[in-house]
Amino acid sequence: MYEMNETEENVILVGVDTGGAESEEASLDELSELARTAGARVAGRLIQARETVHPGTYIGKGKLAELKDLLWETDATGIICDDELTSVQIGNLEEELSCKVIDRTLLILDIFAARAVSGEGKIQVELAQLRYRASRLAGLGKSLSRLGGGIGTRGPGEKKLEMDRRLIRERISRLKRELKDVEKHRELIRGQRKQSGLKVAALVGYTSAGKSSIENALTDAGILEDAMLFSTLDTTTRSLMLDSTQEILLTDTVGFIRKLPHHLVEAFKSTLEEAAYADIIIHVVDASNPQMDTQMHVVYETLRQLGAEGKPVITLFNKQDLLETPGYPRDFQADYSIPTSAKTGQGLEELRQALLEIIRRDQIYIERLYDFSEAGKIQIIRTKGQLISEEYVPEGIRVKAYVPQDIYGRV
Repeated sequence: MYEMNETEENVILVGVDTGGAESEEASLDELSELARTAGARVAGRLIQARETVHPGTYIGKGKLAELKDLLWETDATGIICDDELTSVQIGNLEEELSCKVIDRTLLILDIFAARAVSGEGKIQVELAQLRYRASRLAGLGKSLSRLGGGIGTRGPGEKKLEMDRRLIRERISRLKRELKDVEKHRELIRGQRKQSGLKVAALVGYTSAGKSSIENALTDAGILEDAMLFSTLDTTTRSLMLDSTQEILLTDTVGFIRKLPHHLVEAFKSTLEEAAYADIIIHVVDASNPQMDTQMHVVYETLRQLGAEGKPVITLFNKQDLLETPGYPRDFQADYSIPTSAKTGQGLEELRQALLEIIRRDQIYIERLYDFSEAGKIQIIRTKGQLISEEYVPEGIRVKAYVPQDIYGRV
């Protein structure tokens, strides 16, 4: 009997430092986490300082020779580049290095493919993968190098390429139609939420900031919590009682990341748009991460791309239990900044209070005596607002409540 073990891939991380504000070392640290999440072992890293990436080979000739030596010394089976590569760059690197070449986008797509659970998640991932492949279907590969026109160059090769393109286009069209049906269902649910009068708060943040842990701590949602990046891809919505009378809906969203591939943004647009349709944004930050400020910037940039600006924001500086000394950081773009820990429960009561205060900004407090014939108005308050108390007295029904501005005229 033979034992077959899955071999762990050894990879070299490769990055180009173009002198931007973002540290390439920090970006490779994150790439290392992504590689680990995908099941690879990082055997080394190489960074080249250049004004721009090399259009043909991503890095220059000198660094390419250095990378060859590093691959031989570490016995690595492939390289992972920290940017999205063109088909030309991938082809040239594979030819020069004789090893597997993966870019950041393909790595993230691979992780997403492994983590997709729901039907919608699987459709979104496959759509992103096909768009990535379609953009890299090169004209003529090495095996078709003679198909340039003229005598001796005719053959089935180009037909095969065209067939691949056609099949991918057809599959993308089919997946888009399936995704449209899912989006219609999502819009229907959003409409029902709006009619219910319940406010929606969306948990957003960098991947692994602890969004799922926060939702579990607040609502017992039972979402997978994992230290790995992108442990959950599918949105989960649960109801949350803020006090004895006020209920809201809490929605978890897919984590953000720097250099988020545009294929994924397009494919996961309907999921990411949960933040754009929410009434309140709860921005979860990993306070124990040295790159906290950079990650916060990425989240705000992504929210801007999604059109989710101008909403009330509560920033939770999560994972306080991992800090040696308690911190009191501030997010000056947020309405509230709360140090929290999903593990210990720190700050969760303050979060409830902050949500209540935001909701009551759009509500009007009333104390009113209704005639018994107006009992239907009290039912509207109970459904759409926050009924604090109702007392039956000989003159009628005495009510204290908070009501949304849009129904104030009716009650």
